[in-house]
Amino acid sequence: MKTRAAVLTETNKPLQIEELTLPMLKAGQVLVKIAYSGVCHTQLNEVNGSKGEDKFLPHTLGHEGAGTIEAIGPEVTKVREGDSVVLTWIKGAGLDVPSASYTRDDGSTVNSGAISTFMERAVISENRVVPIPNGPSLRESSLLGCAIPTGAGIAINTAQVKQGSIVAIFGVGGIGLSAIIGCKLRQAKTIIAIDIFDHKLELAMKVGATHQINGKKQDILPAIMEITKQKGVDFSIEASGIGKIMETAFQAVCDNGGLCIIAGNLPKGEKIAVDPFDLIKGKRIVGTWGGETQPDKDISMYANLLQSGDLDLNPLITNVYSLSEINEALSDLSNGKVGRGLVKLG
Repeated sequence: MKTRAAVLTETNKPLQIEELTLPMLKAGQVLVKIAYSGVCHTQLNEVNGSKGEDKFLPHTLGHEGAGTIEAIGPEVTKVREGDSVVLTWIKGAGLDVPSASYTRDDGSTVNSGAISTFMERAVISENRVVPIPNGPSLRESSLLGCAIPTGAGIAINTAQVKQGSIVAIFGVGGIGLSAIIGCKLRQAKTIIAIDIFDHKLELAMKVGATHQINGKKQDILPAIMEITKQKGVDFSIEASGIGKIMETAFQAVCDNGGLCIIAGNLPKGEKIAVDPFDLIKGKRIVGTWGGETQPDKDISMYANLLQSGDLDLNPLITNVYSLSEINEALSDLSNGKVGRGLVKLG
């Protein structure tokens, strides 16, 4: 069986759309017909080579999506043929097996991770799929693979935002917008959205932010202090991936327990500066790995909220692309034109 896929053959070069032959399923692997894939900054980092030498070229990409199980390999017990599933990079229950590889017509190999979603069909490790009810649309459900579990998970699991909390979100792309949704679910009192694009700030207000700051038009830290009456915020969630903004996010938290959570990725080797006296005053800073999400519990919870109508992710989806438009999707993401972009595959 063949599949069309976006393949990274060389860093800092456009992805190539290729037709690849699928491998036979091994123990712990499933074949998924992918309906939608999210487009994340992680893929930009891969294409740009910002994390250093890529030893796996050529390879497929994508780590967030939704689709339908078409076949299961030996020893798979978590899903069965016909199940709707979310595809996630975050390890969950099930067998964790070596990555699949695909074959070109000339016999050469294209590598893959345990999950790839920039392709029409993919062989994926059992522990990277989560079965969901058939009710929620696969379009919205595709965001449950990374954006929502990471962003909302930071608010719910890492920060443990509660009713009355004051939160600042730095960078309101897919992760930042999802963090706002998580803060809203937890009934935060004040949710401050910070970005440099007015259209993204408007979207942030639409999904639940109470205040907005355009970093090109205002000094961010004084603006936050004015909103919080000079106290600072209980939680800063940093999703821009910019070093200076990370430093500002830490400065913005209150003394005696304020927590800054770093979700954005800096280029390899780049560092941030922290004033030790801020640490002495009780300010805290941590990173997060996927919002401390437990996929089989948390993604199922979000899917149930989608099904009940208590969670609406349609506002986050600002652009939908075909697979042949994948490089446009990455360019739009890089230039801040999208909230969360999707690639329609099914």
